[in-house]
Amino acid sequence: MEYSGEKLSEEKVFKDPVHRYIHVRDRVIWDLIGTKEFQRLRRVKQLGTTYLTFHGAEHSRLSHSLGVYEIVRRIIDDVFEGRPEWNPEERLLSLCAALLHDLGHGPFSHSFEKVFDLDHELFTRKIILGDTEVNAVLTQVGADFPKKVAEVIAKTYSGKLVVSLISSQIDADRMDYLQRDAYFTGVSYGHFDMERIMRVMRPREDQAVIKQSGMHAVEDYIMSRYQMYWQVYFHPVTRSAEVILTKVLHRAKYLYETGYHFEQDPVHFHSLFKGDVTLKDYLKMDEAVMLYYFANWEHERDEILRDLCSRFMNRRLFKYTEFHPSNEQMNKLIELTKLFKEAGIDPDYYLVVDSSSDLPYDFYRPGEEEERLPIHLLKNNGEIRELSRESEIVEAISGKRRTDHKLYYPADFLRDESTNKNVKQQIRRLLEMAD
Repeated sequence: MEYSGEKLSEEKVFKDPVHRYIHVRDRVIWDLIGTKEFQRLRRVKQLGTTYLTFHGAEHSRLSHSLGVYEIVRRIIDDVFEGRPEWNPEERLLSLCAALLHDLGHGPFSHSFEKVFDLDHELFTRKIILGDTEVNAVLTQVGADFPKKVAEVIAKTYSGKLVVSLISSQIDADRMDYLQRDAYFTGVSYGHFDMERIMRVMRPREDQAVIKQSGMHAVEDYIMSRYQMYWQVYFHPVTRSAEVILTKVLHRAKYLYETGYHFEQDPVHFHSLFKGDVTLKDYLKMDEAVMLYYFANWEHERDEILRDLCSRFMNRRLFKYTEFHPSNEQMNKLIELTKLFKEAGIDPDYYLVVDSSSDLPYDFYRPGEEEERLPIHLLKNNGEIRELSRESEIVEAISGKRRTDHKLYYPADFLRDESTNKNVKQQIRRLLEMAD
């Protein structure tokens, strides 16, 4: 039997808190799970710094990737199979893309990417196409198979239906992470009737559509996503931890560039600091490595790096206040920056405006550059209608971007009146801090 169609002699099953069981019968999928590049995802948290807000949020990118694979497997094998619009030859491609879609995430993904100007999707494709164990497995299927998997993840693959299963406004990626993140954070917002949504999904040439009878389950899914973003993903305490993490990395990079001699040479960061990251170097980075350096940097001679690492490792986070980027608030920020300098507190590291923004649902509008694949409903008469045209709930939030701004600062520094007492009192008044 060809490798692409080879089945395991006995089905492998992973126990999962969200989907109960994850089923693997395909030899290719089992071999991919066993690669060192996929196993590296055990050492990258799905929710980055969120564990400092919700203590249960310790789950990994690996568990999420398995979940996305399982959702796609069930959609294809239980719902799409046998339908004329579905091409069964794309089954293995869909499963591999689902399993590997997050392969290139780095430690504390978003802060890591922002500081070092990286793109995890680019590294996902590099892993799939490069000299890796993952590539060796995929190449056994066919010489061009790794390229096809990379194209699905890059959203450039010709079969748009396959792409939509892992990248659209209602895809397996979102359906897994909303439920998984809700489970591990302990909140109730991320729950929706996934079983119902999957049962009413139907394949079409360009994307999966939803039977009209499932509209209310989709409404619930969209509202769950909206609540999760504001209650979990954009939680101000999590953002405080991300601000500190980002500043740690900025400080370490600055010190390296200015010739500072580290007590512990950050060899794993050298190519990152230089902006010349090889795939080999990138794959060596995970959260265990990063936290090892942070623990060492708690004892560095540089006061700022030492303090920021201590804050992150011991959860001594910045406090925050609401910040609206109006003229009045910007003038206050300018005044605060001046006073921080007078107080001997570097505002580049200790006075930070952070913004979060989300668009819960949108649809393509002619003339706009960014195409957004909307959710389509399949009516009983066979007509296809865009979701917000049928749902008043979804129409009410369509295209409405919500943005939140916070100003972060170290309250403990400002309450320490052993130095620059008068200046710190002025700062506290401006920040409206309670004494």
